[in-house]
Amino acid sequence: MGDDSSRSWLALGRLLFGLGVALQAAEDFRDMEDAIEYAESAGVPAPDLLAPLASGMMLVGGLGTAFWRLPRVSTGAVATFLAVVTPTMHDFWNADPDDQSGERLAFFGNLAMFGGAIAFLREAYSGD
Repeated sequence: MGDDSSRSWLALGRLLFGLGVALQAAEDFRDMEDAIEYAESAGVPAPDLLAPLASGMMLVGGLGTAFWRLPRVSTGAVATFLAVVTPTMHDFWNADPDDQSGERLAFFGNLAMFGGAIAFLREAYSGD
């Protein structure tokens, strides 16, 4: 990515991606009781601790990615969050039939975000 136009588009993509991730985490904080209950129903150990920790990791990682601060740590936090949460919390293949469609949608949405996180993580390590 050599020219200024490419860099501007890349920066816009990071901003939108990072803010989207951070805003999703902010929603978890707005209703942390539900987030903890959801984690508990998925069999997450110590959900009272891990749900807020995961949401905090996503919030900080999203903001760091958006504003390209500590990009290796920020994008790594987002990628790690998505790599762990996507198959454990949105395992639509094990969900009740009534929940399967919503979990499938969440799984594929997270999978798409994971792809973006990996791309930005690669950028963070490329030194651009």
